Amino acid sequence: MASPVITQRIKDITGSEVAAYHQLSGGCVSDVKRADLRDGRKLVIKQGGEANLEIEGRMLDYLGTHSPIPFPAVLHAEPRLLIMHFIENDGHMNGQVQSDLAVLLARQHQVTEGRFGLSFDTLIGGLDQPNPLTVDWITFFRDHRLLYMARQAANCGRLPGHFLSRIEILSAKLGSILPSDCKPSLLHGDLWGGNILCQQGKIAGLVDPAVYFGDREIELSFGTLFGDLTPAFFDRYSEIFPILPGFFEERRELYNLYPLLVHVRLFGGSYVGSVDRILARFGV
Repeated sequence: MASPVITQRIKDITGSEVAAYHQLSGGCVSDVKRADLRDGRKLVIKQGGEANLEIEGRMLDYLGTHSPIPFPAVLHAEPRLLIMHFIENDGHMNGQVQSDLAVLLARQHQVTEGRFGLSFDTLIGGLDQPNPLTVDWITFFRDHRLLYMARQAANCGRLPGHFLSRIEILSAKLGSILPSDCKPSLLHGDLWGGNILCQQGKIAGLVDPAVYFGDREIELSFGTLFGDLTPAFFDRYSEIFPILPGFFEERRELYNLYPLLVHVRLFGGSYVGSVDRILARFGV
């Protein structure tokens, strides 16, 4: 149950009273509820937490106007309150859904800009994600993803100091591992199973973005970190937008250092071991 103040705010914003609330999963950053209105609409209400929900609303609006994938329409966004449409979903992620996602994501990745980053800074898992517009991908990934998040994790005491030194050594080698000529693709930025909504064998929408323009391979990598993107996805995606050799063998693990460092910053624990394994894989 939301507070009477929030319930009144929802009525003021939507023009309809709330008939019922239902707690939703995924509220590790903010409290998330579904609000069923008396006029029949279903909304998602996110409130509280340390993340700036106004930025999340801005990210959803941006993707809603630039991506071929459905995203929740935002009704209201302020730093501690976000109100958006609820997307019906059945949670049944099968091969047909994987293929549908592949088609839509390949189309989204073909939306490009002249520089990496974005016109505004965004969030990932409630953490600040800087997006200064940058011509060179390796510079952007090194300074504003890998080193930035490693320093954030070290500063809060969740990443041991010697790991930061190893990541700095690896960062100096990126030019020999990563392509220097990739295009800035529009990325969801936090593509794992919990953010993928499906309904009757189709993609119903994506939620909780961390949007920016980057190498599409970092998105594809993140999708494999917890096994969410399957061979059915990659077979269909590659038919539309071929993946360059070396991705599965080498670059995927390197790119997954970024989401792993996000998890280290948020949770610490076993994720440090995963970072250690990848650094050792690259000889540092």
